[in-house]
Amino acid sequence: MDVLELTALLEAETINLGENGKIKTGYCGDFLSFAMGRAPSDCAWFTVMSNVNVAAVALLAEVSVVVLCENVSPDENLTARCKTEGLNIIKTPLSEYAAAVKLGNAIGI
Repeated sequence: MDVLELTALLEAETINLGENGKIKTGYCGDFLSFAMGRAPSDCAWFTVMSNVNVAAVALLAEVSVVVLCENVSPDENLTARCKTEGLNIIKTPLSEYAAAVKLGNAIGI
């Protein structure tokens, strides 16, 4: 699955689209220190965190896309940093759990 396919699957809004990377798995978490050390590369990171630090963690962890759940909107600094860095970020009305289940069902995990 790629970022555009996930965006459609989750009925998500694109905040920023960089490279349409592949998604191999998902990761749910709102503690940035956990995500930094535990989110696998090439994953969709499901979170409700919406500040600029999310971009730094996404870059370090090499995630394919940040998925802001429950219609959380990114703050201005996060949006700007994602555009500067070419990070994929989308937002969905789904909860982290519901979004992760949809991804899991779609890719067979």
